[in-house]
Amino acid sequence: MALSGAPGCRAGERGPRWRRPWKLLALGLLSASSVLAAAPGAGAMSREEKRRLGSQVLEMFDHAYSNYMEHAYPADELMPLTCRGRVRGQEPSRGDVDDALGKFSLTLIDTLDTLVVLNKTKEFEEAVKKVIKDVNLDNDIVVSVFETNIRVLGGLLGGHSVAIMLKEKGEYMQWYNGELLHMAKELGYKLLPAFNTTSGLPYPRVNLKFGVRHPEARTGTETDTCTACAGTLILEFAALSRFTGTSIFEEYARKALDFIWEKRQRSSNLVGVTINIHTGDWVRKDSGVGAGIDSYYEYLLKAYVLLGDDSFLERFNTHYDAIMRYISQPPLLLDVHIHKPMLNARTWMDSLLAFFPGLQVLKGDIRPAIETHEMLYQVIKKHNFLPEAFTTDFRVHWAQHPLRPEFAESTYFLYKATGDPYYLEVGKTLIENLNKYARVPCGFAAMKDVRTGSHEDRMDSFFLAEMFKYLYLLFADKEDMIFDIEDYIFTTEAHLLPLWLSTTNQTISKKNMSTEYTELDDSNFDWTCPNTQILFPNDPMFAQSIREPLKNVVDKSCPRGISRAEESLGSGPKPPLRARDFMASNPEHLEILKKMGVSLIHLKDGRVQLVQHAVQAASSLDAEDGLRFMQEMIELSSQQQKEQQLPPRAVQIVSHPFFGRVVLTAGPAQFGMDLSKHKAGTRGFVATIKPYNGCSEITNPEAVKEKIALMQRGQCMFAEKARNIQKAGAIGGIVIDDNEGSSSDTAPLFQMAGDGKNTDDITIPMLFLFNKEGNIILDAIREYEAVEVLLSDKAKDRATIFKDLEMENMDQKSSENDSHKPNSEEAPSESQDAGAVSEEPDGGGESSAVGDPDPLSPASADSASVSRADEDPYSAGPAEASAPEPACTPEDSQPQEQNTQTESNSKAHWDSKVQPMESILADWNEDIEAFEMMEKDEL
Repeated sequence: MALSGAPGCRAGERGPRWRRPWKLLALGLLSASSVLAAAPGAGAMSREEKRRLGSQVLEMFDHAYSNYMEHAYPADELMPLTCRGRVRGQEPSRGDVDDALGKFSLTLIDTLDTLVVLNKTKEFEEAVKKVIKDVNLDNDIVVSVFETNIRVLGGLLGGHSVAIMLKEKGEYMQWYNGELLHMAKELGYKLLPAFNTTSGLPYPRVNLKFGVRHPEARTGTETDTCTACAGTLILEFAALSRFTGTSIFEEYARKALDFIWEKRQRSSNLVGVTINIHTGDWVRKDSGVGAGIDSYYEYLLKAYVLLGDDSFLERFNTHYDAIMRYISQPPLLLDVHIHKPMLNARTWMDSLLAFFPGLQVLKGDIRPAIETHEMLYQVIKKHNFLPEAFTTDFRVHWAQHPLRPEFAESTYFLYKATGDPYYLEVGKTLIENLNKYARVPCGFAAMKDVRTGSHEDRMDSFFLAEMFKYLYLLFADKEDMIFDIEDYIFTTEAHLLPLWLSTTNQTISKKNMSTEYTELDDSNFDWTCPNTQILFPNDPMFAQSIREPLKNVVDKSCPRGISRAEESLGSGPKPPLRARDFMASNPEHLEILKKMGVSLIHLKDGRVQLVQHAVQAASSLDAEDGLRFMQEMIELSSQQQKEQQLPPRAVQIVSHPFFGRVVLTAGPAQFGMDLSKHKAGTRGFVATIKPYNGCSEITNPEAVKEKIALMQRGQCMFAEKARNIQKAGAIGGIVIDDNEGSSSDTAPLFQMAGDGKNTDDITIPMLFLFNKEGNIILDAIREYEAVEVLLSDKAKDRATIFKDLEMENMDQKSSENDSHKPNSEEAPSESQDAGAVSEEPDGGGESSAVGDPDPLSPASADSASVSRADEDPYSAGPAEASAPEPACTPEDSQPQEQNTQTESNSKAHWDSKVQPMESILADWNEDIEAFEMMEKDEL
């Protein structure tokens, strides 16, 4: 079975014998689920609604897949904002992210078995023929071993698995003769040179044509790799060995896993994030269940399921015990130091840990899975998507969201394990948010910033490989499937490997008798394969009772679980004081600071300064705790300073045929209208000014009046441009970067600084777009002439845009016979300054101090604003920190978040399939019909 809901078997049930019991257990869980679903008040979803949502998932997949095939194939990925393929070397480098791209039609290979899961067997057959005919694996290109393994090798093996299944059924793929497996074997041999290390850990990158050490390979100098990178190979490599009978692949993957296990920190049984591939020393000694480690744990448990080797389960159980002792602080999962696991290593969590509740379901530990999943869902309800990282008090730490599928994965597993219809509603929310905020004419675009709703020109292959697979399976019944999903196991990329591999071409491997496993409390594993009476203790509201206390965890509280020390010891020594808990008014905290050698100084402005002198600490241990406390305090202080920076803004194209689907990330200005205080934003048609640099009096004021002016960066101050267009009658301005090819995808966000003078006379909003985003608007003008945009602090719900448009039309009709009325309060005054700064040299270069032309000040956390007045007069050094404000801040001090609600009776225009496009867009009649329908609904 695909581990679609059955918890992992306990240590006593091992080997090939348990293949059928696993399946029976899954059926037992589902039968128990029916009791839950039928319980009074459980709110079971109707069969019709499930089918409707399943059909909607299919339509969404078609929209993404068809646009990739039409606009991107044979490129690796689709760029959905510009409707073209992403070809490595032809686009600005995105760093390590691009290591997944190998010019091997990545998205198509990654999507193969998804087509079969979604019953698209004809499309699958066509796709396999394209892969066999077009894909070349012998490219002179350096790729990530990890990404190539899980996406390409896994995709080929998953495609082969379902191809032979379809062939056996006798209707499709009758011509297939293992071609995908031959390609997988070829790729496997191309990855093997990466394992040429004394430790057996692979290099992180390999050249597909020249390997690692070859003079032309351009790789092989790396010394470190992440734990997940080296520990997430066993499923694909073992499957390749067992499909082909060539044992070398499984042997190499086992050796890498064995080495990581031997190098674990023996007292805590935790592993670090990165390890030296030659010496085995831990380079990053923090440990968690998110990025860098995540799938290592997943593959230990799943390797036991697929291969039947007890040692993998014993290792997993040992690690899991350590995770639940140190990292799990329900509902949080916080990184700790492997040598001092009672100390948290950071105060934020990354989104990749969202897979962990699903893994806990497979292990059979349902309660913490429900708790963590619910916490993550509350974060999603606040931000529409799961930010790449968020703090322990649920503020955005990294605002991007590349449409990751891990939360959908855990939602699917929890539904299969509990049958609770609540998780169907969670899946429905995911579908609505994807359609509402991520869908664009050429596919689905990643979120550049979940706070503003701005997009990134990116649709990763895993979106098609995983997201639609899990969402479809969530709503599908058994009769909706053309094969039994329970006969397969999911890889970390959701590729399907058949369980019968456990008894095929087994690699004979004696258990390493020298490896010592930690003596564990057996009670921790008594119910690793629970019966339903224990899992659901005669309480159909079991899952709901666990979720209920977490309903308001994000908005109304700053949860901190019971201290691990207090929980395990009951009494005795308390854990070290954490920076996030510190209160300057607490006498006990002040006494702890004194013991740690930390002095507290009250400044005249009311702030508190902390300074540590290690020699004044009560002991060396206290001094070490004090140093950790200061490091945490500096991190919190830096985080708070980051929040004082102006957040990014949004430029949303709202005219036909875009209707708000395209949202561009824009840099704010330190002058002019504050869009965060004007929720409606500024809406108008765009016009290009003359001269285009905006550095002198505008010569085409008739074209600019009552419109949003487009201008080029450079040759004068931003404030001077703003004054010139404001005098010409513009209601807003967009400055487009003159640096060819610049993009918010690869450059840090900037905010436009003033000119060192009083800028109160500038009342219109000004935003900055990088060259790539600006060209999207310019291309739209060339295609459609009249282009209307909305400048705002965050993207608007498209239903709201339609409503506003309808209201505008009604207002125009009612005022046709009225006399001309003055513009809104945002209109510029005729008496405003016409440009107080004379022309300066080109300002397209590096930002400098106030007074330089066209100054830009980074809005990112790692850059300081050039506006000297905005700088904090005190900067914390390595042993000093200013105490930040309390972690729980009033509602009005939190970043403004999207809070739009979906009207239950509105039939979203996403239900209609998007038509193919020639340039950027073509025929949008269906959208017009949807708009008219929405107009009717509003009336």
